[in-house]
Amino acid sequence: MLMNRRHAMMLSATTVSALIVRLGLSQDTESTQHDENLVAKNDAHVRSLMGQQNTDKASRWFGGIPRRGIYYCTSVGDLLEAGTASYLHPKSTLYHDKSLLQHLQWGVAFLERSQSPEGNIDLPATNFNSPPDTGFVVHSVGTAARLAQIHEEQELLDLYEPFLRKAGQGMAHGGVHTPNHRWVVSAALAQINEVYPDPQYSKRIDEWLAEEIDIDEEGQYTERSTAGYNAVTNNALVTIAHKTKRPELLDPVRKNLDAMAYLLHPNHEVVTEISLRQDLNTRSTMSKYWFSLRYLAIHDQNGLFAAMLAPLEPDGLHLPTLMEYPELSKALPVPTAIPDNYVLPLPRSGVTRIRRGKRSTTIMHKLNTRWLTLRNGEAVINGVRFAGSFFGKGQFKPTKFKAREDGYYFSQEIRGQYYQPITDPAHLPVPQDDVGRAKSYRATSEHCVIHYEGIVRETKEGFELTIEAHGTDDVPMAVEISLRPGGILSGDGLQALGDDTHLLKSGDARYSVGNDVLVFGPGIAEHSDIQLRGAEGKLPGTSVYLTGFTPFKQVITINMP
Repeated sequence: MLMNRRHAMMLSATTVSALIVRLGLSQDTESTQHDENLVAKNDAHVRSLMGQQNTDKASRWFGGIPRRGIYYCTSVGDLLEAGTASYLHPKSTLYHDKSLLQHLQWGVAFLERSQSPEGNIDLPATNFNSPPDTGFVVHSVGTAARLAQIHEEQELLDLYEPFLRKAGQGMAHGGVHTPNHRWVVSAALAQINEVYPDPQYSKRIDEWLAEEIDIDEEGQYTERSTAGYNAVTNNALVTIAHKTKRPELLDPVRKNLDAMAYLLHPNHEVVTEISLRQDLNTRSTMSKYWFSLRYLAIHDQNGLFAAMLAPLEPDGLHLPTLMEYPELSKALPVPTAIPDNYVLPLPRSGVTRIRRGKRSTTIMHKLNTRWLTLRNGEAVINGVRFAGSFFGKGQFKPTKFKAREDGYYFSQEIRGQYYQPITDPAHLPVPQDDVGRAKSYRATSEHCVIHYEGIVRETKEGFELTIEAHGTDDVPMAVEISLRPGGILSGDGLQALGDDTHLLKSGDARYSVGNDVLVFGPGIAEHSDIQLRGAEGKLPGTSVYLTGFTPFKQVITINMP
């Protein structure tokens, strides 16, 4: 395994110093001064939210902020957090603005009306009377209350107290339904307890923490949600650690951030193929990790975290958080290199990661039909898949995987059969509603089988893929190479079947995005039925297909010049 953590410097000390100066941050001491552009950006966001707020006092949604016609408490929480920062920041054009204060009051009234008798709010998209979704809203309102406490603004402290205390009551007794919710609720309770102390909040935090933090040896939390709930958990644990003086809770955050350094593409996008949540196979960055990265980069003087943070700033800077945690305005350490030359097996997460500079590849070990994704800079293959038209269940979904010296081997066996009449009188006649289950009583015949094999080998120029299917003859096969939109596809052997669907009949195809290029082939097209029965639907973007019949064997080279 090759893991070069010490590489060429990604950012120089001069670059970091220039960034600090541009942001108006002190290199030696905590600073309460913030860049005027950052304050102006927050003000603009607040004004936008004020403009969207329902101001019709006769409406049931008065004080709320609609999103596609539905009123979410999270949007109001955002207004209270950002609005309080602007209201209290002396550089803000909304500093102690009476109109803004009125909008804040309307927002709080909306939140209070939205609370259940237990103290919880709804997430109309999915969850109702929800303690964890109450926690997400409290993260914003709790920051607003903490800013009011820091600035000794009693009017705002009194304004936020009823909602937060009732929400605290709900979370101190309510449940959760996903692993990260335990830490979301605990962080929210820690926030409330800092401003409006209550022993029941600490007791509930202790109860959740007694379960211990769910991080594995590869640095992933239970949900492996690299674009979503990893960051949510990290931010929650940092909050709890800071506000309840439990520095040991920073250890799992460090472990996760270290792991994420090996789940980054050259353009700082995040590998999402390991996720067990809705961010699976989505396109995302480390933007949600901003708080935990900045906090630990400064707290630990960690140059790797500073390097991972650099692409997120200055755009990712968040004024309310900087005001709540003035230590975040301290100087960042000199960045060190993000690893970019390694082969890293992650068996628990079910992938192998390979980086060679701007080449980035994720090989999925089992049960993922995409098999592998790879990119050369901005030229991206979103997935390689193949299927046979075999008993309506012929999509290749590898069930066996083995890493060998000469490559990565995958296989799957699929069987099809037919059923004989039932001859046992004990099972006759067959009830109409029992026909399906009655298969277990039937003898079978005309057995068919198809064996799939796949091999991935790294080459000097990129990768070589071998795709093989055999067992039952003349089964139609189709291989899909899915390309991220935005590039130029060319090749003499291409035949367009639609705007974003092509057959590669012979030779190589070339896909380029700027100076980044992928060349793959050779093609084969023995038929043009690319959407086989039982195969998964076409992936979004441009797809290039290779087709044939069993016995089928095709060696595809993917070069990254």
